[in-house]
Amino acid sequence: MANKLVYFFGNGKAEGKAEMKDLLGGKGANLAEMTNLGVPVPPGFTISTEVCKSFYENNRKYPAELEVQLQENLQKLEKLMKKKLGDASDPLLVSVRSGAAVSMPGMMDTILNLGMNDKAVVGLAEGTGNERFAWDAYRRFIQMFGNVAMGLDINVFEDILADMKKKKKVDLDTELDAEDLKKLVELYKKAYKAKLKKAFPQDPLEQLHAAIDAVFGSWNNEKAIKYRKLNDITGLLGTAVNVQSMVFGNFGNDSGTGVCFSRDPSTGKKVFYGEFLMNAQGEDVVAGIRTPQTITALKKKNPEAYKQLVDIKDRLEDHYRDMQDMEFTIQQKTLYILQTRNGKRTGPAALKIAVDMVKEKMISKEEALFRVTPDQLDQLFHPMINPKVKKTLGAIAKGLNASPGAATGQIVFTADEAEEWVKEGKKVLLVRKETSPEDIGGMDAAEGILTSTGGMTSHAAVVARGMGRPCVAGCKEVVVSGKSMKVGNKKYKEGDFITIDGTTGEVFEGEVELKNPVVTRDLATFLGWADEVRHKAKRDGIKGKGFFVRTNADQPADAKVARDFGAEGIGLCRTEHMFFDAGKLEIFQEMIVAEDLEARRKALKKLLPLQKKDFKGIFKAMNGLPVTVRLLDPPLHEFIPKTPAEVKELAAKLGIKPGDLKKKAESLHELNPMLGHRGCRLGITYPEIYDMQVEAIMSAACEVAKAKVKVEPEIMIPLVGTKRELEILRANAEKVIKAVFKKKGMKVKYKIGTMIEIPRAALTADQVAQVADFFSFGTNDLTQMTFGYSRDDIGSFVGDYLSQNVLEKDPFQTLDTVGVGQLIETAVSKGRSVNEGMKMGICGEHGGDPDSIRFCYKTGLNYVSCSPYRVPIARLAAAQSVLEASGK
Repeated sequence: MANKLVYFFGNGKAEGKAEMKDLLGGKGANLAEMTNLGVPVPPGFTISTEVCKSFYENNRKYPAELEVQLQENLQKLEKLMKKKLGDASDPLLVSVRSGAAVSMPGMMDTILNLGMNDKAVVGLAEGTGNERFAWDAYRRFIQMFGNVAMGLDINVFEDILADMKKKKKVDLDTELDAEDLKKLVELYKKAYKAKLKKAFPQDPLEQLHAAIDAVFGSWNNEKAIKYRKLNDITGLLGTAVNVQSMVFGNFGNDSGTGVCFSRDPSTGKKVFYGEFLMNAQGEDVVAGIRTPQTITALKKKNPEAYKQLVDIKDRLEDHYRDMQDMEFTIQQKTLYILQTRNGKRTGPAALKIAVDMVKEKMISKEEALFRVTPDQLDQLFHPMINPKVKKTLGAIAKGLNASPGAATGQIVFTADEAEEWVKEGKKVLLVRKETSPEDIGGMDAAEGILTSTGGMTSHAAVVARGMGRPCVAGCKEVVVSGKSMKVGNKKYKEGDFITIDGTTGEVFEGEVELKNPVVTRDLATFLGWADEVRHKAKRDGIKGKGFFVRTNADQPADAKVARDFGAEGIGLCRTEHMFFDAGKLEIFQEMIVAEDLEARRKALKKLLPLQKKDFKGIFKAMNGLPVTVRLLDPPLHEFIPKTPAEVKELAAKLGIKPGDLKKKAESLHELNPMLGHRGCRLGITYPEIYDMQVEAIMSAACEVAKAKVKVEPEIMIPLVGTKRELEILRANAEKVIKAVFKKKGMKVKYKIGTMIEIPRAALTADQVAQVADFFSFGTNDLTQMTFGYSRDDIGSFVGDYLSQNVLEKDPFQTLDTVGVGQLIETAVSKGRSVNEGMKMGICGEHGGDPDSIRFCYKTGLNYVSCSPYRVPIARLAAAQSVLEASGK
């Protein structure tokens, strides 16, 4: 029996179902599901994603059995509709649409009104009694087919249309009459022939095959590839092709088309949300060519269709148990649903919908934790305009609040310029008349998007919401022309600063002060569910329960922010960052240039109370949670000025000659400082530095504990590569700690451990663990030393490595689980073979990356540590990791 490649749906029965989205794509699977549910869906058939896979594996050739199945299903459709494709008296017209398993709005191709030709247009006009409608459908088809299937520039047709409207002195397409459209068709066909050196095809089967080729071909177009890369979409077979009988929203003033959502995709509120246009086809709504009406206005225009649409919206949301994004068409007052899918939503909306659906007993708490992605949660921490400043401002323009959040930046008018300017370190706002799928790269690079046309479901709005970019759409007061825009009488050119508020739709002149948001009740509830899951986590072979989230913080203020965001300790406090504060740097520099031990100790004695004060502040801010303090790590030359003017200034402060300071700086110079005299090597050669830091840490701990604040200091010695290094430095530290305890007349519990950031330390972890209380994986340096890539210089080639699939992801952003991960797994296994209950965590930048967090949980780490503003994201990602591992 031949492999089934084509699946039919229609007349209340379908060969597919919702669970078959990998094979039928999301659109095809949901069309089948809705058909089986009795929802009014125009019949058709879906060519499976397996055909797309075969198409690319066999040099754009199809499986032999496809043509037979295609013809069988086309005949089945013609029989059901009682029409024939290309029939001169009553033609069947179809749409040909893409649909992958994961929604990729606007990234792949669609062709409507297929089957139109010189004979069919006459038959359609006579059969419907609507000549204007028939010729409008034909001109649209020529334009779409020419652009999508044959690769003609859309402006070939748009320019002809614009000229026609100018001659007729009208603004809208709908103001052209049947005779105008007949002339337009002839002009379109003439342009088609001139550009392609062949006539527009009259055979509907030739049209159908070309359209199917185009849709499969669009799977690997530049914008689709870029979209999948930006959204980390991998492992799909390809796109399906949906061939569906046409229904017409452009039939007349009793017809229309629209897009609607069962809840507000911007805020998540449980309100019916959407837009529609009368006498229009679907692309008119999303393209932003005409400004649509809100969905509630349909209640007056067609109460019966509106009521039916509300009922279907409620049924589909209950069935799929998620917010639905639906496309519909009304043909002569009869409603049809063309598509439903789980709707794209902003981060705030995702959170509200998830929390509300738990309250409504529609989903469980565990399901809710997967309804918000870490990236969506990150959107909740996007800036807003400072309310105090906003009161004093006057908006220069107001459009639609298409995607929330505020952004400020320099204006650019093309997507390419947005990407180029951002590479130069600039922050930009992309300003366009309307965006198209080709702008995806620039939209991703920009801080926000402003368009002068389009609605809440336009391309700009939908894509911006998915990306978490602030967007103001349909801002009519903004007139874009070339590389400038006018608002009223004022002109703004490329590079000028503006600010947009995607939450209100307002546009402001210049750079406006932005403010970070605060934790809402819904967010606290949601993250509380995540914490419940993390805290109950139990893994085989690991003592104790829980998977915790700490933060990387070097100052009390950072620690407080992290604590407010739910951090459960500090996983990395970098003491060297404290030395850069005013008043401390000069003392530390004095220590560096000191000629002998006595002079160094004299300078360090001045630093001691300042360091102690910092540690006390951090211990108090964390209030009983563990704090891991890393002793000095960077090489000393980083603290010495480089320019002659800076050297002269410092020499004067220290009371030495500039020449002597210069010589000292030269003596500290290293050819490869990242592998040089730093970390524990400094502690071995200059033990007095680490001694001062240990004394400051433990003195602070004792004084805070005496004030009835619980403390858990963890002293971390960096860059250890051998057991003996840690052995020497641990002994030194314990000697200092003993003296502190004696002086303070009290003791506090403490741990001494190390950072595993050198491959040798990972490979000999069973030896290192004999003198360590804990391991913390410094994955920045571990990645650097494993790959041999400089993290400061990888930018010069990582783009090529990613585009040519040398690397799947930048290893400094997402942990390399194959190579670096193997070292971590080895260290965990060997370390716990010596110390079964040994605490282990990660404190590199990877601690805030969801994919890396998943690996950390699977590998048996007790915690991850990340920057303060990534703590909520890590809390969610950690909970998702726990649930995935348990199979929930």
